[in-house]
Amino acid sequence: MSRTYEVVTYGCQMNVHDSERISGVLEDAGYARAPEGEQADVVVFNTCAVRENADNRLYGNLGHLAPVKASHPGLQIAVGGCMAQKDKDVVVRKAPWVDVVFGTHNLGSLPALLDRARVMDESQVEILESLERFPSTLPTRRDSAYAAWVSISVGCNNTCTFCIVPALRGKETDRRPGDILAEIQALVAEGVQEITLLGQNVNSYGVEFGDRQAFGKLLRACGGIDGLERVRFTSPHPAAFTDDVIAAMAETPNVMPSLHMPLQSGSDAVLKAMRRSYRSQKYLGILDRVRAAMPQAAITTDIIVGFPGETEADFQATLDVVEASRFAAAFTFQYSIRPGTPAATMPDQVPREVVQERYERLVDLVGEVAHQENQALVGRRIEVMFADGEGRKDAATARMSGRARDNRLVHVRVPEAAEERPRPGDFAEVEVTYAAPHHLNADGGLLSLRRSRGGDAWQARNATPDTRPLVGLGMPRRA
Repeated sequence: MSRTYEVVTYGCQMNVHDSERISGVLEDAGYARAPEGEQADVVVFNTCAVRENADNRLYGNLGHLAPVKASHPGLQIAVGGCMAQKDKDVVVRKAPWVDVVFGTHNLGSLPALLDRARVMDESQVEILESLERFPSTLPTRRDSAYAAWVSISVGCNNTCTFCIVPALRGKETDRRPGDILAEIQALVAEGVQEITLLGQNVNSYGVEFGDRQAFGKLLRACGGIDGLERVRFTSPHPAAFTDDVIAAMAETPNVMPSLHMPLQSGSDAVLKAMRRSYRSQKYLGILDRVRAAMPQAAITTDIIVGFPGETEADFQATLDVVEASRFAAAFTFQYSIRPGTPAATMPDQVPREVVQERYERLVDLVGEVAHQENQALVGRRIEVMFADGEGRKDAATARMSGRARDNRLVHVRVPEAAEERPRPGDFAEVEVTYAAPHHLNADGGLLSLRRSRGGDAWQARNATPDTRPLVGLGMPRRA
């Protein structure tokens, strides 16, 4: 029988997509995904190095696995991703029962390293310092039948003082537009109808081959792909966000009116210390131009609280920008020291209790603004694409969840009869009846339902002889 595997992912969307590649590489080598609830023969941790709690979670999980491994002969543990790239031999020193450590540049080596560790009966550590080939050439086991990540670049040329990513993923490397579009067209042919373009700084795409307008051109080219219904991207950088990209978003019908624009701080002094090459007025000007071109756009952001040297006045400047920006949501973080970054040795580290108090105030304001923005949508008709694994599943009220065009989460009342319900990947027009800070409800049900190729692809992947027609509330069955 095939050896089985499980991949545990920490961190950003790039890591999620890398985990799809890790799964694809393992399956290409003859491994099979472990059935849910069963112990896998190989457990792979794809790690993050950006947040301190990711380190703690990893070593906590490795500690829990030590006795499991002792009682399951043949069980192998592998650690990859950004923290593996950063710590190299540290992982095996702290957790000597780990079999393989591999980095961000050599995902494709994992099956060979597992074989070598098993034959030699000793840990294998292989960390490449630079990318040998663009990872999109690797086999990929995509988690969704109707939505997909597509990498357009890897690496980063910025030098933000709080971030270690450039040291772990290297300088920016761009794919050629033809390769990207060919991958998207192949995905659409398989039933994918929503793609998200990925890059560390997605809108700086083209820097490697000298075309500063390459990203806007790529968005417009996506508009010409028949069957591609929704295009998203993450994450852009305000310093490189140009008006040609705004125009491409507004003028390309399948590019969604949603934008994740990291702020990090509203204080110009803190932005300078962070080495973020924009200031608050430039940031707000970008949002003004986006909303002038797309009044319905929902804008989200990232904010760090408690960066070294942040004063109460600096923090108030962040609150002021949040109030002015009217974010639909914000990912808020308490600054934590990351060894190897310039910020780690800066003076005037902010006391933890001060950071916590500011963080709570920021979260309250973000929630209040988001709630007000959502309440303005009550009574409006919107299009929802239903998703599996998204939001709440409430059998008592026959509710399914999905995403609006602006990427807001929407919970929708659906018919009681399973055969009348949408499938993940299907579209419906609904009316918003209730707004919470982080989701919308459409309790009036479906105003119209459009079966889609994406829904067909989901059903083909998940259906078995005893699960036709659809069952439950759109939860996927493992293939």
